[in-house]
Amino acid sequence: MKKDEESGERERARPGTGTADPGGGKRGRPAEPGGGILMGRPFGVPVYVAPSWFLVAALITWVFGGQLDRVLPELGGARYLVSLFFAVAFYASVLVHELAHTVAALRYKLPVRRIQLQFFGGVSEIEKESETPGREFVLAFVGPLLSLVLAAVFYAGMRAVEPGTVPGVLLAGLMISNLIVAAFNLLPGLPLDGGRMLRAVVWKITGKPMSGTVAAAWVGRALAVAVLVGLPLLTHTGALGNSTEDIGGMETVTDALLAAILAAIIWTGAGNSLRMARLREHLPELRARALTRRAVPVASDTPLSEALRRANEAGARALVVVDGHGDPTALVREAGIVGVPEHRRPWVAVGGLAQDLTDGMRVPAELAGEALLDRLRANPASEYLVVEETGEIYGVLSTADVERAFVAAMARPGT
Repeated sequence: MKKDEESGERERARPGTGTADPGGGKRGRPAEPGGGILMGRPFGVPVYVAPSWFLVAALITWVFGGQLDRVLPELGGARYLVSLFFAVAFYASVLVHELAHTVAALRYKLPVRRIQLQFFGGVSEIEKESETPGREFVLAFVGPLLSLVLAAVFYAGMRAVEPGTVPGVLLAGLMISNLIVAAFNLLPGLPLDGGRMLRAVVWKITGKPMSGTVAAAWVGRALAVAVLVGLPLLTHTGALGNSTEDIGGMETVTDALLAAILAAIIWTGAGNSLRMARLREHLPELRARALTRRAVPVASDTPLSEALRRANEAGARALVVVDGHGDPTALVREAGIVGVPEHRRPWVAVGGLAQDLTDGMRVPAELAGEALLDRLRANPASEYLVVEETGEIYGVLSTADVERAFVAAMARPGT
């Protein structure tokens, strides 16, 4: 399983056969938009179950239940309870896979936002980039390694119980599923773990993280095409152990749909990895000094129309409220100005449209790149006061300007 990045934040989503990796509130209740149901906080990292997981769990229960009917027909309707247990146990092993990535990330002082169990497995959201190719390799490899360890544990358990029993069938299924998870995620293309490992190797050889990303992303796209074409072909020819006489029209459609979904996940993940790498390459260009709007100081009781007149004369695009000593106390919100009709502006004081300054809203003018984004994420606001090292006011930084520069950096081609 893996992780993908977004504006300095990394979230590797990894498809796999039943797994994918490139993470408040009370247990059992949604804690954040899109997060799903919070199940716990191992190592301090929240684990969510997305609503799509229940769809896959139901599908696994139905499919595995049909297989149990052929192996253990005496179970009757109870086979679906056994199948449900298998689905939960399988996703528990996916969670262990993700926790391996999490523990490694925390060991390297990389913050982990959350783990999410979803449609095709799990997602570990790691918020920073590995500093070295060696750490990148280890961070990617520990997931498949833990899946292999789990497969060995389930194999040992299978040998210790009687074959043809419920425990024996469950342990065999968990062993095989973990082997599939490990093997699939070791394929050398982004966004799979194997793609991260390939990226680390190319990064080590060339000394350029971007070169590693480009190589692993294009291999990932080739894998997507191979899955789209090859998986239905292997099933149709019986190469996966199925008799071609037993393959009907519904099975063919199901295989083709599964292949299309997996291929789309891999292709999209590879493309996202390229875009995020391009962003990181241009991230140093995001400088607070370059993005700051010129501002004029005004007293809190200054009419808005007068304040805007002074700003227009000075060629400024922002207003800073200051006290009697000239020290900044608040920032006039752009959204507040827009919301006041022009005919009322002479009667509205800027103090009523301002947001009081906090320490987190003071940004050094020399701040740039990931450090700038981290500062803004840690202190959400619509505007920030940009100051020189001496404490002198340099201007106002608007979140909207940063977002536009961010999008522009994403659109520029990499070197």
